[in-house]
Amino acid sequence: MPRKKTAPRTSAALKSPVELVRDGADALYRAAEECCYQHDRISKVLTKSSVEIELEAAQKACELCDRSLRALVAGYEQASADVHPTGSDEAWWKNANTLWLASREFLRRHKGCDIASRQLKEHGPERLGELHAEYELEASALLGLRHAADAYRKTRPDAA
Repeated sequence: MPRKKTAPRTSAALKSPVELVRDGADALYRAAEECCYQHDRISKVLTKSSVEIELEAAQKACELCDRSLRALVAGYEQASADVHPTGSDEAWWKNANTLWLASREFLRRHKGCDIASRQLKEHGPERLGELHAEYELEASALLGLRHAADAYRKTRPDAA
């Protein structure tokens, strides 16, 4: 099947620093949205499916989204380090920074759950309370990520 012709990409050299930060924030937003979607999806799959292939595929999709989010967090961090938009750009920039912080918190909590799960294997059932607390904190961080993405979308509806 022939590829669709698309408009040529604008060179990054032609964009202002604020536009580059905005592009990075838009990408971070899309990754956060996908991450939330995939984590919701795996929750449903875990409760409804016993097909091992489906469970494994859903887990891999989540891992891929988490890696993508982690890379875009780092990219946004680097792009926005010395840029401070003002005026009409200030609203999306503040929401982008909130999204960046929520993304970092989610990734930190998710990593904490992975560590706690591995430790449970080594230390046994007496650590179930700690594991439960870690999962609750991760769920809270995912909700925070979802709220931050929703707020960003309100200031940048074209980002989706």
